[in-house]
Amino acid sequence: MTAASFVTAVVPCLDEETAIGGVVAGLLANGADAVLVIDGGSRDATRERAAAAGGRVILERRRGYGRAIQTGIAALPPETAIVLFVDGDGSDRLDRVPALLDPIRAGQADFVQGSRIRGDREPDAMSPQQIVAGHLAGWLLRLTYGARFTDMSPYRAIRRDALERLGMRDETYGWNVEMLMRAAAAGLRCAEVAVGQRPRQGGASKVSGDWRVGMRAAWVIGTTFLRLARALSREGRRSG
Repeated sequence: MTAASFVTAVVPCLDEETAIGGVVAGLLANGADAVLVIDGGSRDATRERAAAAGGRVILERRRGYGRAIQTGIAALPPETAIVLFVDGDGSDRLDRVPALLDPIRAGQADFVQGSRIRGDREPDAMSPQQIVAGHLAGWLLRLTYGARFTDMSPYRAIRRDALERLGMRDETYGWNVEMLMRAAAAGLRCAEVAVGQRPRQGGASKVSGDWRVGMRAAWVIGTTFLRLARALSREGRRSG
């Protein structure tokens, strides 16, 4: 491992004591050199189990998925060259980490998105609304930017220098679609690999397990897309 390939995984989580130890250990076993666990104020043993497995735990009590991610980015070790984003619920297939990292390490991509929809999904691994949202987001991104993504999965990797140039701002569940849009609009070399999905290994879903929360997240994602599409259009006209 060289400084040019140092990988830090950022893992936002809340009340994931059942899964988080395995997630941290799995990341370290499959290519991550450091794991930052951004805990949203868990009331169980999440922080203790994450630390015991080798993760560095950062407490971020302010709610918001994007805010947790931003907190993790601000704490990246200086030697980090590639940033890997993973959920803390154990649903991501961590044996697919190399598939996300290899195109970046080989100089073939700046950003690699994991697609749960294209991959081998176990029964009940994704809710119907997640699948529909992935197809819809993919269609909007292809129509607007010509980008060929099939999913908004948070399981993804990006070169750190490319990430820092994107100017990410969203502090909610709109973070994932904002990142896809900015990566496409910025002309990053983007790739997508099949990663599949397992059912979450414990805890309760913050979005997909509750239709009301799921609808709210869908609203946030949709409004984020429209707002950012307008903003990126204005930025493009100014730079042109």
